Amino acid sequence: MSDPMEIQMSTLVPMVVEQTNRGERAYDIYSRLLKERIIFVTGPIEDNIASLIIAQLLFLEAENPKKEISMYINSPGGVVTSGMAIYDTMQFIRPPVATLCTGQAASMGSLLLAAGEKGMRYALPNARVMVHQPSGGFQGTASDIERHAEDIVKMKRRLNEIYVKHTGQDYDTVERTLDRDYFMTAEDAKAFGLIDEVIQKREVLEKATGSSE
Repeated sequence: MSDPMEIQMSTLVPMVVEQTNRGERAYDIYSRLLKERIIFVTGPIEDNIASLIIAQLLFLEAENPKKEISMYINSPGGVVTSGMAIYDTMQFIRPPVATLCTGQAASMGSLLLAAGEKGMRYALPNARVMVHQPSGGFQGTASDIERHAEDIVKMKRRLNEIYVKHTGQDYDTVERTLDRDYFMTAEDAKAFGLIDEVIQKREVLEKATGSSE
């Protein structure tokens, strides 16, 4: 059965009509923004969303391997492996990826925010950022639970190492900060090294990236 919320959202996505030499062409708003090399990471991060975002990143790389990609993030986080798939693709492709937090970047959302190209990671003034260690619930035999626990400890260590790489903080500081849910303002996120600038106007972003639309 279809999710009523998904059906409602699909009917609310506006369409944009463009005039071309061949007549009119209609795009949904996200497809039109993809033409401008803008990708949205919105809502919970899971495998389906990750596949869509990865496909867009690879498509934009194929179109122009040198021109930057903008990723707008407003996400509460989600599945660690799904987020890591997006993260690895961001590091894998050739174009630089600029990240911008609107609303919130929590959990895996904060990692993707920090994973943008150095000097091109931004947040709007009222954005919120939250970092924490991975969590999970397991059931089964004692041996299975023990193995799951070992795996999540390894994942915690790997995530800490990624935050160290992108923030410039030492490992102990990152581990201590991520021990519990830790909420930050945009300015706090800048001080921690998750972003490079807090911006209020598009002109600031265009000046920083050397682009204009």
